[in-house]
Amino acid sequence: MYFHIHDWFPVFLSLRVALIALASVTCFGLPVARLLARREFPGKDVLEAAITLPLVLPPSVIGYGLLVLIGKNGPLGKALAEMGSSIIFTWWSAVLASTVVAFPLMYQSAKAAFKSVDINYEKAARTLGAGEIRIFFTITLPLAWPGIIAGLVLSFARALGEFGATLMVAGNIPGQTQTVPLAIYFAVDAGDNVTARTLVAIITVFSFLVIFWVNRWAKRQNH
Repeated sequence: MYFHIHDWFPVFLSLRVALIALASVTCFGLPVARLLARREFPGKDVLEAAITLPLVLPPSVIGYGLLVLIGKNGPLGKALAEMGSSIIFTWWSAVLASTVVAFPLMYQSAKAAFKSVDINYEKAARTLGAGEIRIFFTITLPLAWPGIIAGLVLSFARALGEFGATLMVAGNIPGQTQTVPLAIYFAVDAGDNVTARTLVAIITVFSFLVIFWVNRWAKRQNH
């Protein structure tokens, strides 16, 4: 057996899914983390528990929940069907699964980063007439950036390696929804060790290089 050109599809799909999921958790995770890092309100503990729940739930449970949500009888699935669309068993459902499992990592890292920012800098900016959006982008975000970078890396890695929930909502359709973790699992199951070893090597080297680059970047920032 040989590693053919079409065997690269899972790699490209996994990168696409992980990058879109990363963009999603960043856009939604940063505002939520910033809000909950600074505000206290009734029910906050319940909300935070719900946000971080995917960290401890088995992937199959998350996958089943998403299946109920976006399946043909689910609320989102029915709404999409009325518009003549569906995301179940498409690569977009893989994006959704990766986003859900990666979101808590982005939230936790960003929240810790925002909490580490000295609030006095923000107060000083307000006394000088700066608005909240300007304060966020010129003071809070730059000071919290190292912690946010860690969240970005963790979220990307989690989205890239998502397996259980993806299998339940996207299935394993070669050339359509087959990501690297799915391709490795089913290659091993079929006795195709060449494909399995090659994909394992590719994803391991890529992940190592990403982490290595982030560590080097963090060291340069500290000097």
